[in-house]
Amino acid sequence: MKAKLEILALVLGFIGLFGTVTIAALPTWQVSAYIGANLVVFETLWEGLWMVCYRQIDINMQCKVYDSQLILPYELQAARGLVCISIALVTVSMIVTGCGIKKSNCCGDNMRRKNNTLAFGGSLFLISFFTTIIPVSLVAHSVIVKFYDPALLDPQKQELGQSIFIGWATSGVLLATGVLLLISYSKRASREEQHLNEDHFVAEKDILHLDSAHTPKTGSSFKFQEYV
Repeated sequence: MKAKLEILALVLGFIGLFGTVTIAALPTWQVSAYIGANLVVFETLWEGLWMVCYRQIDINMQCKVYDSQLILPYELQAARGLVCISIALVTVSMIVTGCGIKKSNCCGDNMRRKNNTLAFGGSLFLISFFTTIIPVSLVAHSVIVKFYDPALLDPQKQELGQSIFIGWATSGVLLATGVLLLISYSKRASREEQHLNEDHFVAEKDILHLDSAHTPKTGSSFKFQEYV
């Protein structure tokens, strides 16, 4: 059962890695909002972390990389760095977790080292959860605030893109992966401690048995005197 739990965590971790790469590559963090006077549905504007894409009706979508990072709003600049950190963290977490699973040969038969490696991998997944959900939520908050800002014209307003929702789902997957790995670590650590206690009890019992076997038996002698 524990091996299946670890395999499930690895599968979820791979899904999380795919999700972080997807949200970093897709340019659909902010999309055009068709509200009010902005009902020209044959024009679409997508903005992502690395490029902006524009499409008109009967024209293929054209994408252009941002000329400078400094022209981006602060939330997109922060999202760039944090999403790159998330991809690196999830990649390292997958490698560390693969070394810590029970069927791995990385640590040999040293279960204590495997348990510590598994716990470290789970902790990295939890950190990657934060580095993923923070930029996604930051950009979403900025889009929502601007959407309800009465000072902005309707053509300037945008809505949440697909990358935001994929990022939230990916964050949930990374959180579940880290929790599953820590649960597996807790079960393995408790089982190992139980085995150590049992071995210690058996060793003490053997020592007591050996001591009792080598202790000489002393008997009491009685001298009888016969009086005539």
